[in-house]
Amino acid sequence: MPYERGNRKIIVAGHISLDITPVFTGSDGKKLLKSFQPGKLLEVGKANVAGGGAVFNTGLGLHALGADVLLMANTGDDDFGRILKEKIRDRGCESCITVLPGEDTSYTIVLAPKGVDRLFLHNPGCNDTFGSEHVDFSKAAKAAHFHFGYPTLMKRFYENDGMELKELFCRIKQLGLTTSLDLAALDPDSEAARCRWDIILSSVLPYVDFFVPSIEELGFLLNRPLYEKWQEIADGDDIISILSLQRDVEPIANQALLLGAKAVLLKCGAAGMFLKTASKQAFAAGPDILKGWGDISYFQNSFLPDRILSATGAGDTSIAAFIKAMLEGRPPAECVKLAAATGASCVTAYDTVSGLLPFEKLEEKIINGWEEQNRILP
Repeated sequence: MPYERGNRKIIVAGHISLDITPVFTGSDGKKLLKSFQPGKLLEVGKANVAGGGAVFNTGLGLHALGADVLLMANTGDDDFGRILKEKIRDRGCESCITVLPGEDTSYTIVLAPKGVDRLFLHNPGCNDTFGSEHVDFSKAAKAAHFHFGYPTLMKRFYENDGMELKELFCRIKQLGLTTSLDLAALDPDSEAARCRWDIILSSVLPYVDFFVPSIEELGFLLNRPLYEKWQEIADGDDIISILSLQRDVEPIANQALLLGAKAVLLKCGAAGMFLKTASKQAFAAGPDILKGWGDISYFQNSFLPDRILSATGAGDTSIAAFIKAMLEGRPPAECVKLAAATGASCVTAYDTVSGLLPFEKLEEKIINGWEEQNRILP
């Protein structure tokens, strides 16, 4: 049984890519972005080449935090795919990667100049052909938790009103696992952006225990006019800077709960994280580990990072910490606090996992007065 004593095996499945991040040497990111013009050459520093996507970031984040993890994803039989598999192997993480001859491994070029939010040039590659047949259900049956990331960037999981996504989570739930689902930002002009995400989410969220998107992602998918209003008010600045917890964040979380999720953890960038859960009755029939998760509304401010080198993977690794803490049976508020602390640790390194600290170190920093950032409006 998934919840036999001591079983904390975690399956992390879905989107994987190779991230290529050139280092910008200038200090004024806004000025630099305005200088992007046809025919102009911009000198940059070295390129950081790292794994990306939910499978790599959340999966290896869990592994770095000491969790027992199995990764499931697709790569092509190409150089990018071989680099990804080598990076996973070097970390010593167990994987079940399907190599698809003739297909391209997904890659992302991450533009992250200082002082501005990141920009992404993304090729979904063979993430578009990933389906339920690439999930080893016999191995999943021996796990405690299933985490799936980025259906917004995976064609088979958003087409046909998300039928493949619903069926995957339904099968996983029948095995008795707890589940979590993460999203990713998408191109407003893409096929995925034209989908009815209210329909997709209403079909899958009843099988999701922890729905963990960012506030921007969920706002875009469930209330586009509101999202566009946020953009207009922010006027090029970070949307988080203009959001109100009561006016903006909590209503979007409530909307996701009404679509069927048991718990919604909204990543609010540099402001922190907001946890909103369904009633105690919604958790009554679930595993014992989820008892005590009902009727919660909790916002955790972000922690001030020791330094900021790259925000890439910060959201994914914060979710890794949240899942690990939840499986350890920690109280909900403590899970969110450790998640926020892990996000603040992640940004201190260029790659996803080098800056991560064990829970003991994070707890020590918190006890010693780790400064919190109060960036969210009431």
